[in-house]
Amino acid sequence: MNSDISSRIVAVSTAINGFLEQRLQALPEHATQLKSAMQHALLGGGKRMRPLLHNITATTLGVDEQKTIPVGAAIECIHAYSLVHDDLPAMDDDNTRRGQPTCHIAFDEATAILAGDALQTLAFEILTTAEISELGAAQRLQIIGTIAQASGYLGMCGGQAIDLAATDTAIDIERLTRLHQLKTGALLTACIKSAINMADNVSQVDQSALLQYANNIGLAFQVQDDILDITESSETLGKPSGSDVQANKSTFPSLLGLTSAQQKLHKYHQQALQALAGLPYNTELLRQFADLMMQRKY
Repeated sequence: MNSDISSRIVAVSTAINGFLEQRLQALPEHATQLKSAMQHALLGGGKRMRPLLHNITATTLGVDEQKTIPVGAAIECIHAYSLVHDDLPAMDDDNTRRGQPTCHIAFDEATAILAGDALQTLAFEILTTAEISELGAAQRLQIIGTIAQASGYLGMCGGQAIDLAATDTAIDIERLTRLHQLKTGALLTACIKSAINMADNVSQVDQSALLQYANNIGLAFQVQDDILDITESSETLGKPSGSDVQANKSTFPSLLGLTSAQQKLHKYHQQALQALAGLPYNTELLRQFADLMMQRKY
């Protein structure tokens, strides 16, 4: 892994974790089990890829790095809530996540549901109350709208609904792609779009190129996820390997075969890099992030 992206991963993870720890510690103790469940879900590991993508994009566009921390933290709260609910018995019924018991196993199902709800609302509390210097009310509202849309019917929830409906049902590659553009890609796109919301004077042409990049790395992320599910061990993944096969879900390898899925991953990676080619910014870290989507093992 390139040293530039490696050092940025450490810096962003440290800043995001510190911010989130402070926000959780500041919560009163009137519901201690719920607070513990939120801490378990939010601070129990994780690569912080989404805050990293937001940070890299925003700083590439000239946004002060400190402004990115509250927004990245809010995005991570949304991601953590989605994992808690995704792991529930009514959804994917997973017992481990990030190498530890899932929230409903560590606590109980009702507490896990509440923890997911509380993490989702914490995200919007952060976005509305955090001090983000020089960020105007109109920009703040744009960011809130961007992240809300990516989280709901037009994003993750809509994608999860398609995923549930597709279990035990053969779907074609077009529907599978749409599923993952919503379930996985929407929040990754929101990382970039919220960075655009924070920046000044980003042309429509440049915005379009950045969103093309986002779409392709979102799909690359999911194709690699599907590949890792059948090529890596549970210990490496931090969650059960082969779970998609066991749940009889359509995946890129199941529809295309492993070799063709790997070729599609390479195609999305190349298209992401091509989208960056004409941008009038130093896009090296965005290029390295795209490479990371190809190279990650968990």
